[in-house]
Amino acid sequence: MLSTRRVAKGPGRRPQSGKREQFMRLLSKGWSVASARREVGVSRTTGNRWKNGYNLFHQGELVGFVPALDPVVERRISARFLSADERVDIGDRLRAGESIRAIAAALGRSPSTISRELRRHDRGDGIYRPFEAQRAAARKRARPRPARISSNPELYEVVASLLAQRWSPQQICRDLRARFPDQRGMWLSPETIYRAIYQPNSTLRRPSPGRPAARSPLRTGRDHRRAQVRAGHRRRRFAATMTSIHDRPFPPEDRSEPGHWEGDLIVGPAHRSAIGTLVERQSRLVKLIHLERADSRTLHQALVRELSSLPRHVLRTITWDQGTEMAAHEKIATDLGVDIYFCDPCSPWQRPSNENTNGLLRDYFPKGADLSTHTRADLLRVEQEFNQRPRAVLGHRTPAALFAALLASPNQPPLQ
Repeated sequence: MLSTRRVAKGPGRRPQSGKREQFMRLLSKGWSVASARREVGVSRTTGNRWKNGYNLFHQGELVGFVPALDPVVERRISARFLSADERVDIGDRLRAGESIRAIAAALGRSPSTISRELRRHDRGDGIYRPFEAQRAAARKRARPRPARISSNPELYEVVASLLAQRWSPQQICRDLRARFPDQRGMWLSPETIYRAIYQPNSTLRRPSPGRPAARSPLRTGRDHRRAQVRAGHRRRRFAATMTSIHDRPFPPEDRSEPGHWEGDLIVGPAHRSAIGTLVERQSRLVKLIHLERADSRTLHQALVRELSSLPRHVLRTITWDQGTEMAAHEKIATDLGVDIYFCDPCSPWQRPSNENTNGLLRDYFPKGADLSTHTRADLLRVEQEFNQRPRAVLGHRTPAALFAALLASPNQPPLQ
């Protein structure tokens, strides 16, 4: 039996968002469309339109109407975009005579967002149709589609061959434009190539022996995107406050005073083994720290063991990278009586002596080698050999001789 209740015709005669939510709840409880629309008081056309949106949503096709108050919607559609509920609310508030700024404040949106929404869906008659706007927005929303590289065999072969020659994505993109000046379908952006490499089942990755996953074709070997964190939003590395290298009382080029050290770790595969390295800035003397494990407790004990016997005038400060192995830096500073300074993230040039030394030490400890196989006696042998080597920067004198002179004479004049 059809309902005799009169329903106001035309969209927006009465607020629709509350009715629609109730309609969706009734459908989810098993009510028929006719019973649900009669209960909430909407026309047959509106009920059928809402029903179609409900069915499309639960079939996984987010086209057209999106049901309200469903937690799945919030996960699948970014909050950056206006939702169906917000569009209905905009329509109701416009008909109530509210201004764009008042609507924006009520929805927690920018006035420009509301203004663009109205301008984008204006038919020229000044009437905003929220359901039509929602369907148009859903049609324009990006849909998954085959990547250009994988769908174009010729383009794929060019990109794959250049990556195999260790070309960077930027170089490949410039070459494609020069090679195919009249074929825009063969042009790419560097980001397109990076995305094709970083996707889980990338066909651009080359298989390698002994590895279950294919190897990245990038020169860096990186198979995932590195997180970009702004300095102001970067999480603190340690619980204890770090002292920045910019607060160090002398500039990087000043080596007139002995006792200032630069330190870091050289690590083995997967960071499972490590050797600590320390360089005295004036004499370039190297100390190698044997570490059973690359953690803060082990480094703390090792630094105290190796440096506590040094006189105060040759142990004033330590400058270190922001590695997690220095989490106990306050205890190290207290036990050794030194000031510890930390370089900026990704700034190895702020401790140049140590960085240069680490590169030279790779002659003894190649990259990819397990560093845990080296005993303290092995490190002492390398340390002595390294410190007995004349250095041009020291006037062809050896670090060991200069450091011995510093120990013997605290008032040693600055090295030239």
